[in-house]
Amino acid sequence: MASSLSQTMANLKIDDIDEALYSRQLYVLGHEAMRSISGASVLISGVGGLGVEIAKNVILAGVKTVTIHDESCVRIEDLSSQFFLSVEDIGKNRAESSLLKLGELNSYVEVNSYLGPLKDEELKKYKVVVITDCQLVPFDDLMHINDFCRSHGIHFIFAEAKGVFGRIFCDFGEEFTVLDMDGEPPYQYQIHNIVKGKETEVFIDPEVHHQFDKGDSVMFSEVQGMTELNGLPPQQVTSKGDHSIRIGDTSSFGDYKNGGLVTYVKKPVKMTFKCLRDSIKDPVYETICFNEKKLRQLHLAFLTLHEYFKKTQTLPNPWSVSDADHFLEIARSLQTSSPDSLADPIDETLLRKFSFTASGILSPVQSVIGGIVAQEVMKAISGKFKPINQWLYYDAIECLPDNDDDVSAMEVLSKPKNSRYDGQIAVFGEKFQEELAKAKLFLVGAGAIGCEMLKNWAMMGIAVGADGLVTITDMDSIEKSNLNRQFLFRPKDVGEMKSLTAAAAVRQMNPDMKICAHENRVGKETESVYDDNFFQGLTAVVNALDNVDARKYVDDRCVVNLKPMFDSGTLGARCSSQVVIPHLTKCYSDTKDAPEKSFPMCTLKHFPIAIEHTLQWARDEFEGLFKQSVETSAKYFAEPDFVEKTRKLDGCKPLELLKELNSVLVEMAPGSFEDCVKWARMKFQENYTNQIRQLLHVYPPDHVSKTGAPFWSGPKRCPTPLVFDEKDETHLDYVVAAANLVAQIFGYASRNREEIAKIAAGVKVDEFRPKSDVHIPANDEEAKEVAGKQSLDSDAVEQIEKIVAALPDRNKKLTLRPQDFEKDDDSNFHLDFIVAASNLRAMNYGITPADRHKSKLIVGKIIPAIATTTSVVVGLVCIELYKWLQGKRKIEAFKNAFINLATVNFILSRPTAASTKKYGDVEFTIWNRFEIDGDKTVQQLIQYFKETHNLNVDMIHYGTKCAVYAPGITKNPEERLRMTLRKAVEQASKEQLPSGVKSIKLQLGCYDENDEDKEIEVPWVLVNVS
Repeated sequence: MASSLSQTMANLKIDDIDEALYSRQLYVLGHEAMRSISGASVLISGVGGLGVEIAKNVILAGVKTVTIHDESCVRIEDLSSQFFLSVEDIGKNRAESSLLKLGELNSYVEVNSYLGPLKDEELKKYKVVVITDCQLVPFDDLMHINDFCRSHGIHFIFAEAKGVFGRIFCDFGEEFTVLDMDGEPPYQYQIHNIVKGKETEVFIDPEVHHQFDKGDSVMFSEVQGMTELNGLPPQQVTSKGDHSIRIGDTSSFGDYKNGGLVTYVKKPVKMTFKCLRDSIKDPVYETICFNEKKLRQLHLAFLTLHEYFKKTQTLPNPWSVSDADHFLEIARSLQTSSPDSLADPIDETLLRKFSFTASGILSPVQSVIGGIVAQEVMKAISGKFKPINQWLYYDAIECLPDNDDDVSAMEVLSKPKNSRYDGQIAVFGEKFQEELAKAKLFLVGAGAIGCEMLKNWAMMGIAVGADGLVTITDMDSIEKSNLNRQFLFRPKDVGEMKSLTAAAAVRQMNPDMKICAHENRVGKETESVYDDNFFQGLTAVVNALDNVDARKYVDDRCVVNLKPMFDSGTLGARCSSQVVIPHLTKCYSDTKDAPEKSFPMCTLKHFPIAIEHTLQWARDEFEGLFKQSVETSAKYFAEPDFVEKTRKLDGCKPLELLKELNSVLVEMAPGSFEDCVKWARMKFQENYTNQIRQLLHVYPPDHVSKTGAPFWSGPKRCPTPLVFDEKDETHLDYVVAAANLVAQIFGYASRNREEIAKIAAGVKVDEFRPKSDVHIPANDEEAKEVAGKQSLDSDAVEQIEKIVAALPDRNKKLTLRPQDFEKDDDSNFHLDFIVAASNLRAMNYGITPADRHKSKLIVGKIIPAIATTTSVVVGLVCIELYKWLQGKRKIEAFKNAFINLATVNFILSRPTAASTKKYGDVEFTIWNRFEIDGDKTVQQLIQYFKETHNLNVDMIHYGTKCAVYAPGITKNPEERLRMTLRKAVEQASKEQLPSGVKSIKLQLGCYDENDEDKEIEVPWVLVNVS
């Protein structure tokens, strides 16, 4: 009756987490939650589209076992959303037919099928039970299963997706403990001062408004002087000010010197859940931008559906008026016999639409509900994040056809056609199915979002017609860490191109889908491929990108070609989507992203106070030592006149570049692997001993600043030099990594750790004597002042000549291998070096070191990710795509989404309308443009705007930084005026425009003829140059 798969890895110890596979998920959940998840068994009943979506995400998450339960056989309409079934499976059991492909998703997870009735003995085996199909499990049985689960400590989830409607119910028992309600890092602040006493006042960075509140618990670390605070149990905040908090008595503690962190302590939260039978009568709702009244209407609608099925053993026929009338009769009778929770007047329009579409099967809706449910499964197991309390309802009613007056025609159009798309036809009708079939979509990216998008499109029947086509491009290859979320890929695919592999996988799901896979980056360098003709032939563009610059580029191409763009992204348990609709909404580039965080240079070089500072310093060290200087040295051999060209550079650049040559070709260049170790040992001495001693010589521990205050006070930490010890793991980690990196650059074979330790211990190090003539800037202002005065004096010129004289003969070609930082290769010593280098510097400054996992997150700028959020956001994007492909062109039909699965926070809002601007009496938005035919000269363009639009043009820009014409900036402006626009753009940008570019986008700078200092903002210009 039961079968199993993927048991090879199932006997691994729970603590053995494969960080290479689960790394992005670990940054979302943490190791403790992951250990809980990896030991849990889950039952999923119902293996239709919703069940398989939940199973897919739970298996990718890495539970111990998943059992899929289904007693029914595959029907053709299952293919509307069940992506692991095929036509050949029709008539076979749904669970058995899905087992093999589900088992391939994660070799660490044992996947079983169970085909019998859900008896108590079977339910006892699981930590979580998920029911997804009320047709398979009658409602009375459902309540018995829930009661049994409650009495045996089994967490229970019930979910449904019917047409454009969905709901989820969670019951995690009488008392459930949430260990972390939001998953966010606890807020933490640098301490600036502590005044001890019976009531202690802790002063925090005055530039930051802290989030502590009275009654919160906090802990202290890295405090110098008043060290008794470090490691104390959580202290309660008794009161707070704008930049300070008060805690209890510290009068017996030592005096505060400097440094220290104060960190919020999260408290577990107890939650109580009601059983299903009680919750039906007295429901508690989570909201997705609905008012309470609508939630009660949806609650009634689903109760009515269950009662309808109980009476008729079928669901209402698609768009059937008579069935909808019967549905409403049942709703009224339920309302009469039910408690006050259903007492509102019935919204007949809503319930009719529910009846019309309840038999429908939509892959995007099931993707949304399935992603949410899978996250609730993980919450139930781990106590990580706030669970749904207790009902969550969802609808996408705005994507239904705008044909309220023609329901009879829809009833005909929505009848089953014995097609794999019958579940979707039941909602939208067969004519819309034809529109989907001929769609031409451009999908940019084949990562996690791209894989989910292709899966949904295959189920929806996108581009299955003769005229349809999906073009997908991605320049990346598959890595092991991708397999945890990018579910179209398998271990055998590691190293293969993402786009090609994803296209091949999705053709297995729907062989009729027309898909063309490219391996290109989308940008200016590929405009000959993705030219204006390409964009103008598209129905829509969908982004599956992970960086802002690429998004902005695609956005710009869509604005130029008046094409809609659908964008989305994920960050841990959060996700968002944005629709960009021509002439209606803002474009993506109008959205301001938060600037990337940067650190003052002096903080990094001399005064770090946080592990982020030491990690950035270590990352810069890696780039400088093993990449940039090595690339510069390679040019010395490749370019005969490199030294002479370097001598002619401005300012101090000649000395800086020649020092890079010297550092690699003279100081680093080894004659053996032993020399690699010696260099690494000496670099340790320089960075962690000598430089610190020099800093303390300039600014001794008792140094007083110009204001009379102690220099080493507040957050500024007085460092301590390190003494090398080959027996210290971190010391040796640094030397091993640095030596091996030098060996890789110069082509030497590695040695084992023991040999390296022995060599390092024997390196003789000269006694360091601090220099009295060295000035170290105390802050960035001083550093800029010093830098501004630097020039090539006679000493610098002499230095240059000494370096040049010591350089090796460039005719003796030397092969150098610069090291491009790769965070996911554990064998290349890249991350080893950065972790060791950072932690040694942290030891210098009394900062708590970071483990490899945390260091990799920060220095690799990794985006935490989990499969569940990807499922949800892609489902939402595909629902918006339904609307565009139906021809909806009113802004109120569309929705942007901002979701946090951790906190059950769902915001679905109308997109922001395109901003309206004005010049003269003319109003315009980003979607308006001046369109000009012919490759005019710059002078002709200026005259055209004066004569035709009475605009005085004094500047013309191509892109954001390239001035095509700007008197006072452009060299030879008179010559530029005579050039054609194409030639002027090419000269200004120093790039040839690709042959396929038919148009050029220009920005004009115009002035008021009555006030030349007054700028006039006008629409951009599209010049058709072909």
